[in-house]
Amino acid sequence: MSGWSIGEVATRAGLRPSALRYYEQVGLLPPQLRVSGQRRYDPSVLNTLALIAYAKQAGFTIADTKRLLSGFAADVPASTRWRELDATIAKALRMRHSLQAALHCTCETLAQCGHRIRSARAARQPNAPRAPRR
Repeated sequence: MSGWSIGEVATRAGLRPSALRYYEQVGLLPPQLRVSGQRRYDPSVLNTLALIAYAKQAGFTIADTKRLLSGFAADVPASTRWRELDATIAKALRMRHSLQAALHCTCETLAQCGHRIRSARAARQPNAPRAPRR
């Protein structure tokens, strides 16, 4: 048989075989060639598993990790992939900052929030039409 068995890969990577099956199920690892019903892995799978472990340690979600590994064309360099994930994180941080400000909201409805947001924007833009008072 060519390639490593799931047990061999799990031992070398310090994982349980169930983790490898899960990674395949969620799309982090491609479906493996089977010989006599057993998965057979190319030794390069250890590189992919190292990336998965690194992403997991850094707090990446399964979706983020999947995007890093297979969400780009094959010729996209690794640095471009990391930069795009960094941009996603930066966007999430901007969203969090806005939400933290909104946590102090005293409005009872989202419509009231919308009115206050419109009023605040109008106040910052002197020539913009003002929101009607209620």
